[in-house]
Amino acid sequence: MGFFEDIEIGALREFGSFTFTADSIKKFATQFDPQRFHLDEEEGRKSLFGGLAASGWHVAAVCMKLLVADGQRQAKEATACGEEVAVWGPSPGFRELRWIKPVLAGDTISFSNQVETKRTSEKRPQWGILQARNTGTNQHGEVVFSFLATAFVPRRNKGS
Repeated sequence: MGFFEDIEIGALREFGSFTFTADSIKKFATQFDPQRFHLDEEEGRKSLFGGLAASGWHVAAVCMKLLVADGQRQAKEATACGEEVAVWGPSPGFRELRWIKPVLAGDTISFSNQVETKRTSEKRPQWGILQARNTGTNQHGEVVFSFLATAFVPRRNKGS
């Protein structure tokens, strides 16, 4: 993850994949989204999903975990090369969260994001504000998950 000046609109970042097993779906659902189609194969088959379905929140949590892990990997690589590490700020939010297709037991979802917009912050000139579309795509090439994320990104040339 680079500095604001280094990021191009349209840049695509692939940051990992995850296979949703029946066990992982049920474990997450038991703790955080205990609906019948997330907890029981037969109930999942009888539902609109047609099978044991991962909670949308599970898919979002996996996306976040992989995104953070990839950022940590990039920071380690930059440090090892003697480069200055861009430490990103918090996210002021996201929009357009969509669970487009069900994620069923056995599906492998690959996650990526693509930069859509960027601008400097008027109130905090040392920061830029970036928006990127995060997506999850299943093993069939179908987009199953999407949201537009906003993040504060440090500027290399603070305030110039």
